[in-house]
Amino acid sequence: MGATHVTVTIRNPANPEKFWEGLFLVDSGAIDSLVPRDALESIGLKPKAQRSYELADGTEIKMDITTGDIEFMGEIVGGTIIFGASDTEPILGVTALESVGINIDPRNQQLKRMPSTRLKKLKPIASC
Repeated sequence: MGATHVTVTIRNPANPEKFWEGLFLVDSGAIDSLVPRDALESIGLKPKAQRSYELADGTEIKMDITTGDIEFMGEIVGGTIIFGASDTEPILGVTALESVGINIDPRNQQLKRMPSTRLKKLKPIASC
């Protein structure tokens, strides 16, 4: 099966006129989204923290992260964005997809909008 790509715009929430757009690989195995460092810095986003990530080969590394607005398919969501190497292919992670109610159809590898975003009802806690 082929890879799924989608055009994504990353915006600086503190200055929405500053944005970067690219073609992202949709990766259902990635939790967070990844953008080349130089692209994030060009729109004024700076690292806020570091987080440990496990690579496909099992290697664990610490990477700089920030938060920003992620726009795709007419939707927008605030999300965690990883600072990748300047030559890294941008990745759209599953958290951004699920937050706006979009899944990957496993049969044809196409993005599919769910009829509505799931909101589960909490079960009441029994009193002691």
